[in-house]
Parts: sequence; C-alpha cells; structure tokens
Amino acid sequence: MELLKVVLLLLLAAASSHSQSFHFHKCPTTMLQENFNATKYLGTWYEIEKLPAMFERGKCVQAEYSLRPDGTVRVHNSELLANGKINSIEGVATIEDPSQPAVLSVSFYRALPDAPYMVLSTDYSSYSLVYSCSDYLGLFHIDFAWILSRTRELDSATIGQLHQKLTAMGVDTGRLSITAQTGCGVMESA
Repeated sequence: MELLKVVLLLLLAAASSHSQSFHFHKCPTTMLQENFNATKYLGTWYEIEKLPAMFERGKCVQAEYSLRPDGTVRVHNSELLANGKINSIEGVATIEDPSQPAVLSVSFYRALPDAPYMVLSTDYSSYSLVYSCSDYLGLFHIDFAWILSRTRELDSATIGQLHQKLTAMGVDTGRLSITAQTGCGVMESA
C-alpha cells in the first residue's frame, strides 16, 4: 500500500509538471536508424528542439561525442544559463547490444540507472532524431526527444520530416520546444 501511495504521488507530480513528458502505458515501439555507425556520429551536435526536460534549463544546448580509449563514447553536454554561466555534464555512452548499434546506454551518474539513447534517424552530416524512453512499473513512462543538427540551425523541411517520424510513434510534437541557439559566442570559446 505504501508503494502505491508513492507511485501515485510521483504520477501526480509528473502529471502536474510541464518539465517532463509523462504518459500512461509502456514506451512506444521505435524504428531505429538502420546500419547505425557510431564513428560517423561522433562530433558536435546542437539541440534544435526537444521534449521538456527538467535537467535542461539554458539555451545554446550542445552535445559533443568523442571516442574513449576503451571503445565507449564520451558524452559532454553543455548549455548557457540565463546568468551567463556555462553548465555542463559529462557521461559515458555504450552500445550494449551490437545487433542494435543505434541504441546506446548513457550514464551520467553512477548511482542512477543508465538511460537509453535511441537514434531514430540521422544523415550524420546535418540532422539527428534521438528518443529516450523509460518504463516504470509497467504503468507509465517518461520520454525525451531531441532534434539535433550539426549547425545551430536546421531547415524547416527537415524539422517537419522529423516531426512526422515522432508523430508516427505517438509522440505529441506540439510539446516540443525550440532551443534558442543565438547569442552563443561564449560557448565557442569555452
């Protein structure tokens, strides 16, 4: 009974919050990028749009992926906060199942479980569509989605195509927010 109270409290908190994308039922089925090549994916990606995420509070959000000596991928995420400071975090991504290389497991904190990082679509040179979804007790899930670009801008036709892919999975693209990528000069020199 105590567990049920905690779960209900979490559900109410998540449902009332606009900073997470919370849904009843299990995670949707995803169509992954075929023949994903992690080496071609390395480098810098800029966030163009995202589903709300309480851990992202700034603008000029970007991710840099680089190969580590042990074969895992270094993940360095950074953003520019309203006070002018750069906030960043470093993690590690691994491909746990070689038969599904487009599904990476990302860890930022040892005490927390890894999060899935699923590359749904990319051309490696201009855009990437990433989805993450975690089921809880088989009752609900929390998901995240990111539209990324190799530059701080992405053409509207490509964004529209990526919205269609998310919509086909049942993701409400009306909840996507645009990430400001202007006034980011300080990020280039950091």
